Amino acid sequence: MTKIQEPLLSVRDLSVSLTTRRGGSIPILDRVSFDVAPGEVLGIVGESGCGKSLTALSVIRLLPKAAVVTGGQMLFQGQDLLHRSDPDMRKIRGNDIAMIFQEPMTSLNPVFTAGEQIIEAIIYHERTTRAAARKRAIEVLDVVGIPSPERRVDDYPHQMSGGMRQRVMIAMALATNPKLLIADEPTTALDVTVQAQILELLRNLQADMGMSVIVITHDLGVIADFADRVMVMYSGRVVEESITRDLFDRSLHPYTEGLMRSIPHIDEDVERLYTIEGMVPSPGDWPAGCRFHPRCPYVTAACNQAVPELTAYSPNHSVACIRYEIPREETVSCLEVK
Repeated sequence: MTKIQEPLLSVRDLSVSLTTRRGGSIPILDRVSFDVAPGEVLGIVGESGCGKSLTALSVIRLLPKAAVVTGGQMLFQGQDLLHRSDPDMRKIRGNDIAMIFQEPMTSLNPVFTAGEQIIEAIIYHERTTRAAARKRAIEVLDVVGIPSPERRVDDYPHQMSGGMRQRVMIAMALATNPKLLIADEPTTALDVTVQAQILELLRNLQADMGMSVIVITHDLGVIADFADRVMVMYSGRVVEESITRDLFDRSLHPYTEGLMRSIPHIDEDVERLYTIEGMVPSPGDWPAGCRFHPRCPYVTAACNQAVPELTAYSPNHSVACIRYEIPREETVSCLEVK
């Protein structure tokens, strides 16, 4: 009998609210659930404001002061992170779970050298000597492709290019051999050549180290090139989840379909790219019913009231759309609905 592998991270019904100055509460994440298996790469995709980064910050418990977890469970290696003490979380954060933040220029401290910032993390988590930590910092800088790491370890962030600063962030995250790496928009603000290099680096490191990765992005090209499985978020909820191949073969949710149609293709001669009408609503302005219905090209009267739950369409594909809350043999593609 094949033993079922337990997920490294299991998030169930995670809900987060924002406390207002007047004492009110605005929900910003609504019952988000997902698993990450050992060695798996999960991609989280969606427009800005959909809750991707907030989900990641919830996992490592680095939410803004006004944001409060109001429900759910986050099991990491079987232990609920929501019930761990702050000292325990400081040991887990940066050691077992590491994160690459969006903008390396603002995430790196400009008054400390790249090496000092990596060394600090190593000493805190491994209780080693400064000399050993410096040696380890040079090793990880070399691993991530920094040229002349023995010299660059003493450089300040402003002395490095954007691509090199991103590599330093990756080196800092990998210095303690984490079991789970969260990469939040790892290729933002980089030119396409450097983006490709960073993705290739992350892919090779993930394969070599066997760690799990959560990659957060609005770029479906990154997802197609890197992720094993994809979770699509919209307005604080998960609207579709699938293995990557299935999602690109047949996206089910109208929002995912719109994201797919927005991708430019080199073999197409178009004057203007497809865009999804409207904007992502602010948390305090979420519409009733399906939150995507004001922008959906296939909206019906039922969409204004029904709150679709994430429903299994196939063993590896789930979607939150009332069109699929019927037996599979009776479903139709969004493209077939007029």
